[in-house]
Amino acid sequence: MSIQKFIVARDDTRYHAWPDVTLTKSGRLVCVFTECDHHRDRSNSRLMITFSDDRGRTWSPKKAITDYSPKEDHYNCSRIITLDDGRLLVCVDRGDENINSLNVQHLFLSRDDGETFEPFKTLPFNCIVPDKPLVTSKGRIIYCGHNKNPETDKLTQYAWYSDDGGKTWSDRVTVADDDRFNLCEGSIIELPGGELVCFMRENSAIGIDCKKAISYDGGENWKGVFDVPIPGCHRPVAGILKDGRVMITHRFMQGGKGWLGSWTQNVFAAFMDPSQLLCENRNEQSVRIMPLDYDRSSKSDLGYTGWVQFDDGEIYVVNYIVDDAPKAHIRGYSFYPEDVLIEAEQ
Repeated sequence: MSIQKFIVARDDTRYHAWPDVTLTKSGRLVCVFTECDHHRDRSNSRLMITFSDDRGRTWSPKKAITDYSPKEDHYNCSRIITLDDGRLLVCVDRGDENINSLNVQHLFLSRDDGETFEPFKTLPFNCIVPDKPLVTSKGRIIYCGHNKNPETDKLTQYAWYSDDGGKTWSDRVTVADDDRFNLCEGSIIELPGGELVCFMRENSAIGIDCKKAISYDGGENWKGVFDVPIPGCHRPVAGILKDGRVMITHRFMQGGKGWLGSWTQNVFAAFMDPSQLLCENRNEQSVRIMPLDYDRSSKSDLGYTGWVQFDDGEIYVVNYIVDDAPKAHIRGYSFYPEDVLIEAEQ
């Protein structure tokens, strides 16, 4: 199959990572990402933005949404969505998760397709690596992130919900907590029947399957943890395609000796039948996994993604990668879902 690749943002003097993308009402692609000194040195971090008005073939020069921040108060992972009224909402966690796991959540709103942003607002809770805020079919907003559970010393996935447009929020809800696993970086989707499924990274770095939890009451209570047959799944980003299939882009972490030195080299896209997402047994679920990119650098680093789908079916993914550059940069990928699977003649 044909996957076209494009440079979204590259500056060989700065580290660009953890991107996300949205499609505006006008058809513009807007990509947000964090710029810093390095993955392991978040000094001089700031939130950046770039635009494409030709479906991701070319991108505008990057520009800053925020000022520079020091390592101890850095910008981490941003997400961006287009609201029903056309405004853009960017959320980002800010702080030092290596110290207290209590990153503050900042929200930025734009009324002009990302050209300008209003001063940030702070949410009344803390977490790391937020999911895209999900607005359910009933209008409930669900905000998802993780923290370390001090009782188990394991990473735990949490969520908060609002039924009044974000004016007030629920108490913290535990999405998934299991003393066998480090559960983090959740991605929640709503199925046609209203059920919610949260896909999660297991962060023990030994190649464990993707995990999931299921809610049947709009995110107030969750069931699980259940296995999903996507091995070594880091930072899943899930969504429902126009043909009904579920696509999950993710980094592949194979684990094994020396993983800290070589980190990871591959980013994949997985495709699932939504009718199987409520299955609790691994063997009842079928997954087709497609390679998106390989990082050739001896200091490889990649695999946080975001993606959108155009009305004609084209999928556009953003990802950060080192590969042939001295520092990580943002790369775009274009393909059509019909190229993923060719039906054999009977």
